[in-house]
Amino acid sequence: MAEIMKHPKIMKKVYEELEKVVGRNTQVEEYHTPKLHYLNVMVKETLRLHPVGPILIPYSSSESCIVGRYTIPKDTNVHVNVCAIQRDLEIWEYTLEFKPERFLSVTGKSNCIGNDFTYMPFGSGRRVCAGIALVERMLPHILTSMLY
Repeated sequence: MAEIMKHPKIMKKVYEELEKVVGRNTQVEEYHTPKLHYLNVMVKETLRLHPVGPILIPYSSSESCIVGRYTIPKDTNVHVNVCAIQRDLEIWEYTLEFKPERFLSVTGKSNCIGNDFTYMPFGSGRRVCAGIALVERMLPHILTSMLY
């Protein structure tokens, strides 16, 4: 909500989409949410800038390995800084700007499940957030209801 309030042009686009998809004098229903494309990419951009957990739950290496040019010894706790990854200048343009449009054109980075480790607001791998499906359905619906 704070990001929407700070960006009136984005707020206007969201309201236009709400009026087009939901209409007037009706209630927001769950089936409206997947049709609200701009609102959904706005949620993704918010999670890119403000991940729920900026540092993931520590991983423990089961064997020695090399990551980049660093040697990670066996049984070392590894902390992944999601906030830094999702604001990396080599991956994202204008990293500190709130630009939901970036997710409209790039489909690979909009999927937070899989092997693309550039966007992972809920973690990744075996320790991915168990509530990701609930959040992906409920957060846009609640936000839509509040904005409507």
